[in-house]
Amino acid sequence: MAIQIEPAMTVSEYLEWEKRQEVRHEYIDGEIIEMTGGTRQHSEIMINLTLAIGRQLDDSPCGLQSSTMRVKIGQNRYVYPDLSAVCGEGLMEDERELTLLNPILVVEITSPSSLVYDRVDKFGFYFGVPSIETYLIVDQDRVRADICTRTDEGWLVRVFNHPEDVIPLTAIECELPLAQVYRGIAFARA
Repeated sequence: MAIQIEPAMTVSEYLEWEKRQEVRHEYIDGEIIEMTGGTRQHSEIMINLTLAIGRQLDDSPCGLQSSTMRVKIGQNRYVYPDLSAVCGEGLMEDERELTLLNPILVVEITSPSSLVYDRVDKFGFYFGVPSIETYLIVDQDRVRADICTRTDEGWLVRVFNHPEDVIPLTAIECELPLAQVYRGIAFARA
């Protein structure tokens, strides 16, 4: 007996379908991934990041984009990073300006359900995008941020896990104190 497999959604079908959805969906090589709602800690960390970085960009040619900005990371790959930044003119894929093509920085805040996806899959996807110079992964359940920076020799990965640490975001000429990222966050005791 033959098993019939449904064909994967094409990019154009996804883009048209996504316009009508109330919930955002990422698209990876034909697979649709629903973006679930975030926790209170996730939301607070995102606000802290936005404020800490945004304050430093007031007189900068760089600007932040929220998690509602879709980013194209490959011919058949579209994602919604928690934050992204672009310096200079943002190149858009479409006239409605729904899809950014040239982020210089992407930020993901991990959750238990997204930990592997953010640290493994997206890690590889983002490295293949020429405009991305920095990938920042922030943990929502403990004090930890991994910064991946493009260098001439490849990618440099550094881990910051002390509240007094300051993360260099050289791509956008900012510094990010880890204490500001986790301001107001109380972690559950194990």
